[in-house]
Amino acid sequence: QVQLVESGGGLVQAGGSLRLSCAASGRTINGYAMGWFRQAPGKEREFAAGISGGGITTYADSVKGRFTISRDNAKNTVYLQMNSLKPEDTAVYYCGTGRYYSIQYYASYYNYWGQGTQVTVSS
Repeated sequence: QVQLVESGGGLVQAGGSLRLSCAASGRTINGYAMGWFRQAPGKEREFAAGISGGGITTYADSVKGRFTISRDNAKNTVYLQMNSLKPEDTAVYYCGTGRYYSIQYYASYYNYWGQGTQVTVSS
């Protein structure tokens, strides 16, 4: 069983930065794709960023150029550096993983999720 624990969320002013972490246990993340999703109130969970088992990254258009996903396989941890934050980035951020090497864009392909961490950006 894989456990994921997110941390690093908080309240920040527009234009500020936050760094989210996702620590995994129960299985190595090495060789598996990891994804960061977000869910705003009343909306569906949406893909924000992903990193493949080999380190290839991809981003939603809404965060491209502002967010950076990275992984440290030795620490079994994935990160999401978020810069130039906007009020519309406000959401609960979740990390997920599954059985795939390549990045998956739909939440249904992920078998394991963390509890989420709240990010609130004030204007």
